[in-house]
Amino acid sequence: MTVIDRFENGYAVLVSENGTVILPKSELPPEAAEGDAVVLTDGRYVTDRKAAENKRKQVRKRLQRLIKEDKQ
Repeated sequence: MTVIDRFENGYAVLVSENGTVILPKSELPPEAAEGDAVVLTDGRYVTDRKAAENKRKQVRKRLQRLIKEDKQ
């Protein structure tokens, strides 16, 4: 999965298990936001909001478990 990590000076920093890619923000859909998952389809990046939301849910669950473990 490739995720938009951040935007810097007109560029998007994408992170995946294969490393980091930096590309002009204009190559992403206008609605793309930090934390969104993106996929390269037919030479264009498109957002995969469902994948991003699933990842956010996983992270929230892990965080809740860590907080719960820390309180014990």
